[in-house]
Amino acid sequence: MDAAPRSLSTPLSPTGSLAAADDRDLGPAMLRGTRGQCPACGSGSLFSSYLKVRPACPSCGEDLTAQRTDDGPAYITILVVSHIIGPLLLAAYLAWRPSPMTLVLAFCAAAIIMSLLLLPRIKGAMVGLQWAKRMHGFGLGEADAS
Repeated sequence: MDAAPRSLSTPLSPTGSLAAADDRDLGPAMLRGTRGQCPACGSGSLFSSYLKVRPACPSCGEDLTAQRTDDGPAYITILVVSHIIGPLLLAAYLAWRPSPMTLVLAFCAAAIIMSLLLLPRIKGAMVGLQWAKRMHGFGLGEADAS
């Protein structure tokens, strides 16, 4: 009973031993994902189309099928866009008193454009997060470093 207790966030290697917690940097992995690059190498493309993640990186061969972003990027995108558009809508109304149709058209267009620009970047960042934290099976095929 001399083994240290394992927390839920500490990953296990395929052999069952504890993997090094700091061997994958979170910040660079999420930044690469935000740019649409492979979180492992940073040179291969992460997406094969607008939001479809490639099964593997074309440069380093990293298996990307373990990613499970599901609805997370959409929720975060809605949260970010609404927190930007809402105060701007109120400020525009108070400053210029435009017609309601002008407000609807302008801010709906702005919300759509912002959402379309942010969604793949947030999804890439989430894939980078999952890769760095070895979530959902990322890193299960790696050999034990020790």
